Order: sequence, then structure tokens, then C-alpha cells
Amino acid sequence: MAGPLSSRARAVLLAAVAACAACGLIYELALLTLSASLVGGGITQTSMIVAGYVAALGVGALVAKPFLTHAAVTFVVVEILLGLIGGFSAAALYVSFTFLGSATALLVAGTALIGLLVGAEVPLLMTLLQTGRRDDAASSGKILANLNAADYAGALVGGLLWPFVLLPLTGMIRGAAVTGIVNLAAAAVVALILLRGTLGVKIRVVALLALTVAACLILALLVRSSEIETTSRQRLYTDPIVAAQRSQYQEIVVTRRGDDTRLFLDGDLQFSSVDEHRYTESLVYPVLSRDPQRVLVLGGGDGLAARELLRTDVREIVQVELDPAVIGLANTTLAPLNGGALEDPRVHVVIDDAFQWLRGQAGPGFDAVVVDLPDPDTPALGRLYSTEFYGLASSVLAPNGQMVVQAGSPYSTPNAFWRTVSSVRSVGLAVTPYHVYVPSFGDWGFVLADASDQPPALEIPRGAPELRFLDETTLATAGAFPRDRPPLELEPSTLDHPRIVDDMRGGYQR
Repeated sequence: MAGPLSSRARAVLLAAVAACAACGLIYELALLTLSASLVGGGITQTSMIVAGYVAALGVGALVAKPFLTHAAVTFVVVEILLGLIGGFSAAALYVSFTFLGSATALLVAGTALIGLLVGAEVPLLMTLLQTGRRDDAASSGKILANLNAADYAGALVGGLLWPFVLLPLTGMIRGAAVTGIVNLAAAAVVALILLRGTLGVKIRVVALLALTVAACLILALLVRSSEIETTSRQRLYTDPIVAAQRSQYQEIVVTRRGDDTRLFLDGDLQFSSVDEHRYTESLVYPVLSRDPQRVLVLGGGDGLAARELLRTDVREIVQVELDPAVIGLANTTLAPLNGGALEDPRVHVVIDDAFQWLRGQAGPGFDAVVVDLPDPDTPALGRLYSTEFYGLASSVLAPNGQMVVQAGSPYSTPNAFWRTVSSVRSVGLAVTPYHVYVPSFGDWGFVLADASDQPPALEIPRGAPELRFLDETTLATAGAFPRDRPPLELEPSTLDHPRIVDDMRGGYQR
């Protein structure tokens, strides 16, 4: 029988516990990130992943009980499997989604398997820490306390490494693979150094070979990850990709075929250069009818709204965009489309969350506000379509100011469109909803609002430059809605009850 571990060996083993805990949490966070990126990742899916993962932890602890008499060997096997499954999880899910169109089944299986393996770690490590000892209850409690402390400390480190280091610097596929290597390294330290007196020579040799093979497989994934990502990503898009990057907030892709340049954020089309002028002119010019001098743009990081504003007599534009990567793209790849608008001296770019930035503003200061944000298909975006958000936006409007909001499709997503109308109206603004046809999007809607008692008129400002799409006749008819998509009276969306996210999750209507 092997003797008890030395105090130094126990300290190293606890460090391995922390490393394994960090890896386990990183795998769970990677699954949550993939859920958000690939399948929408709403509250329901996030809750199911977390609940399924926690349940699998308990099952894994029970499954480990028959193997505690061979804790050292079992631990090595568990870490090899965990390193391989966790290390390949992001790549497998990404490839499954892009080639098969779905990753839900693999996401569920990955959550269950990783949870089972992580759950088995604690009883196995507890057994290893007590090897050769004859402790009383108090001593066993101290060992358990040390084990839990190392486990939670490692989870803290993993929880910080994923969003601040691994995801922004390596991306999901490489981040999960690097974590798999760490798992294997922890297993190697435990098996080949700390427990060399517990494991026989043959078992150590087999363990070394298995760890080497597993490490080589993950290293091969790291080497080929760029090719895998590029090939898989291209299958999601009809046109050739000319620029792509994963920022801290989203996947940004630009495609181009002939004269058609398209921007996608997390797979959702933001504009096509063939017809974006229809959307941009309809968004910008109705809110300029009172000749505003100082304009706030929330979102619109592609610079297209700023381009149109700069064609008028606007004196200053404050552009608030969350993602600096989008601004960088606007000033490079997209600059021929926006005319370098965001580098114009009249434009002041602020990198910040629109909600938080508005909270820090003191009183009215803008003659017009343009809200050009992505569709609210996630809780994070849903807060930017809430009563609270529009209340903050209206608070920075000058007394005679107006606000315009892109509101989605009154035809394909009528509940979300009219929910936006209700939410804007709920902060005391008079509203005029309107819609135009944009071939890339279909029927697309907007909300024009101001603080008066009367709904604002749909007008093109006097002295407007020559426009490609919008004129007085087109704008006048934009305020009419057909009988098969009539106006709806809906409750507003709020932070407490983000109804608009559920509207978007309900899918498109035909």
C-alpha cells in the first residue's frame, strides 16, 4: 500500500485540483458562448445548459464511486477524456452547425459528458489526498476544506480567463483546445510525478502514451484551427468572405461578390451595399426635418448613418458604439461605403455600451437621436429596446428634438415591431411608425418620435441632398399599414419583462 503524500506533494495536488476546476468552468462557459453564437442562447437555453451541467456533476460523482479503489488510474483516464472532449468541443459544435445546420444535439451531449467527467474529479481527488492516511473526522474535514477551496479558486480563475483572455485572444475553438492541453498537463503531473509510487511502471507507460497521443491530437487541432474555422465559416455565407474576426462581443464577417458588400454580426445580415441606401435614407432623413445641429447616433457602427448625416448641415455627431472592432472595420474595409464618415472631424466616436453611456448623461443636449441597433434577439440586445432605455434616450433630447428607432419588420416580425412602437410611446413620446421595402430585408419599419402631443409628420428636410430612394411621395405612403398587417396594441418591453426578445424568438411570420 502506498504511503501518505508529503505536504509538498499534497500542495501540488491541490494546485492540480485548481487547474482542473478552471478547465471545467471554462468548458461550461465555452458551451454557453457557443449556445449564444450558434443557436441564439436565450434565457431558456442558458438555463438548460447550466442546469444540465450541474445535474451531470452530481451524476458524475455517483458514477465515480465504484472506481475509488483505483482512484489514480481513474483520475488519469478522466482527465484524458476531459481534455479530448473539452478541447474538441468548440470545433465539433462549430463544424456541426455550419455543415449540418444544427448543433443542439451535440451541445446537449457535450454538456452531459463534460459535466459527468468534471463531477467525477472531486471524489477521485479526495481519495488521492487521503491515500495512506488514518485521519479522524476533523482531519478529513480539513482535507475537504482544502479541496473545496482549491476547487473554487480554480473556478474563479477559469471564469476570469475565458472572457478576458482566452475568448478575445484565441477565440472559441483555440480557447477550448488550449484548455484541453492544460487538462492533460494536470493529469501528467499527477500521474507521472505525484503518484509514481502508486501507479505501476506499466500503467505509467500506458498513461504517458495516452497523454502524448491526446496532446498530439489537440495540438493538431490548434495547428489546423484557422483552416477549420475558415472553411466552416465560408459555408454559412453565399458570397466570398473578405474580412472576418471574433471580437469580444460578436463574430464580424464581411462578404463581397461584385458590387455587393455585406456585413454580418453573429450571422445576422446588417446591410447589403446594393440596397442599404433605402434603409439608411429612411432611417436618417425623417428625423432631420427640424434642421438639427447636434445629433446622437446609438449603434450604427458601420458609419452609414453618419455618412448621410454629414451630407446635411449637422454641426456635430456623437456616435456611441459598443464594439471597437466594428469601428475599426468601418474605418478600413467599409470606408469606401461610408466615405470615411467616422473619421470626419464633426464625428466624435464613443466606445461604450449605449445604455450605460446614456445613464451618465446630464440633461438634454441633442436635437436628434438616431437609434440604429441590431435586432433584439438576445436578452443583452433586448434591454436596448426597453421602456427604460427609451426613457434614457428621450432624456437627452432637446425640447424640440426628435428620435428615430429602427424597429424591425412589421410584416415578418409584427409583434416585435409594434412592441417597439409601444415601448417608445410608453415614455411619453408621440410616435409615428412607418415602413419601406428594402430587398435584402423585406418590409422594414421605423419609429419616429418626439415629445409633443401630436405624432410627428413624415417629412424630408428642406435643403436635403439629392437622395437615391426617398422622396415626399414615398415617405408619405410609408406611414400606411395594410389590412393583413394592421397596427397592434401591445404592452411595452421592460428590463423586468423583456417581451420583445420572446417576440423575436417566436420566429418570422409569413
